[in-house]
Amino acid sequence: MDVAHGTGDTGHLCAREYAALRQTIAIRGTARMLTVPVICLGWAALALLAPRTPSAALVSLTVLVAGFEAVHALHVGTERIGRYIQVYYESRPVGPRWESTAMLVGPALPGGGIDPLFSGVFLGTSLLNLVTTSMPWSVSATVTSVTVVHAAFAGRIVRARLAASRQRAVELESFKAVQSQQRSTG
Repeated sequence: MDVAHGTGDTGHLCAREYAALRQTIAIRGTARMLTVPVICLGWAALALLAPRTPSAALVSLTVLVAGFEAVHALHVGTERIGRYIQVYYESRPVGPRWESTAMLVGPALPGGGIDPLFSGVFLGTSLLNLVTTSMPWSVSATVTSVTVVHAAFAGRIVRARLAASRQRAVELESFKAVQSQQRSTG
């Protein structure tokens, strides 16, 4: 449906849905930007105040894991809404073009783009968490286990980052297929 040129109630509903979706994107983007510093502060407080033990390292790592998963969920949901807008609102010759235009500009920033998942921040704090909380420990099965858990988290971050780099294109094609199927059956 064309937001700018819908007719009657349908046009009004489409305009309201479009506005609500764009507002959701804005809110989630802001939430993501606010979540990261809060998570880092929470992690730092735990890392500084907790005793330097393997269990303390896992507790502070849990804060990082939860924070990363929150940021990841916000990003994935926001991107999915963006692709929905792109297919269902921007596929007409007249109307909004934010998502389509942003998708075209994005690849023009080789090495200069942003990391919407804050991967470097989470990888760095995870490494710092492991190093600072493991200093007094002796090499043991416990230290090895804690190191493996930190490495698993690092692997999760890398996998999520790779998936995020492909998400726009994959979901754009998925929404186009759904739209095509809806048109042929509707």
